Amino acid sequence: TGYDERVHERTDRVDVTSKVRRVGWVGLVCNLLLAAAKAVAGVLGHSQAVLADALHSLTDSVTDIAVILGVRYWSAPADDDHPHGHGRIETLVTVVIGLAVGAVAVGMGVEAIRGLREESRFVPSGIALVVSLASILSKEILYQWTARVGREVRSPALVANAWHHRSDAISSIPAALAVGFALINPEWAVVDSVGAVVVCLLILQASWKILRPAVDQLIDAGAPAEERRQIEELAVQVDGVEAAHAVRTRYVGADLAVDLHVEVDGGLSVGEGHTIAVAVRQKLVDDGPNVVDAVVQVEPHKLPSPG
Repeated sequence: TGYDERVHERTDRVDVTSKVRRVGWVGLVCNLLLAAAKAVAGVLGHSQAVLADALHSLTDSVTDIAVILGVRYWSAPADDDHPHGHGRIETLVTVVIGLAVGAVAVGMGVEAIRGLREESRFVPSGIALVVSLASILSKEILYQWTARVGREVRSPALVANAWHHRSDAISSIPAALAVGFALINPEWAVVDSVGAVVVCLLILQASWKILRPAVDQLIDAGAPAEERRQIEELAVQVDGVEAAHAVRTRYVGADLAVDLHVEVDGGLSVGEGHTIAVAVRQKLVDDGPNVVDAVVQVEPHKLPSPG
């Protein structure tokens, strides 16, 4: 019944929100602890690279907070003012995370290039290396878990935040290498800056991967051609549908809102046509590529003109 469907939808929404918040809180606590550990290790271990990496972990905490607070709003049900739901809020959070990742990469890159022109005055100690290695391991584990849950609940913001965790793990690699090489030979500390420049380019690439689909959603880019063909094929599978065309799609968060035209026997009554339209909508929502809603327009089937 309609009541049962609404209860099921509400339960699913609460479950998704709970999962996203749980991941966000775990990420926030881990990032704050890592930032503190790196700061202490950077000071006690005389490592500028590890100290700078502590700032990156701190920026991760900001995006964790954005996810924790944002999920309450983007998971809210549709209302009179937002008939398509609040999914665009998640898209905006994704854009913010992508910009944050890119900003961190640019900032690290500037510092790395500056470091190429300056001779290091510090000789790091072993504690800085241990903390950097622990950061790489813990942030990669956090990335894998966050990305898996993000894909499971189809949350672009959570997947984007997972990439922010990975960028922190990647940024710890040159810090660990710098400390390691400096422990072997203090004259090799320049490896820190060279490696950091390369890593910054990789993080910028990750930022672009986060931003591009989110920006596409904000400017109402449609689904890929393959998914539009799949929608047409699903519509034609419904009994009474002779053909489907004029498929248009738009993203609402990670989901698709669809409108299309279906052709049916012109001799059917209005009620029979409406029944077919309802069946098409249900088919697309059940089996379509992340289709959350569909508007179906019924037309009389156009027979091919005699040759």
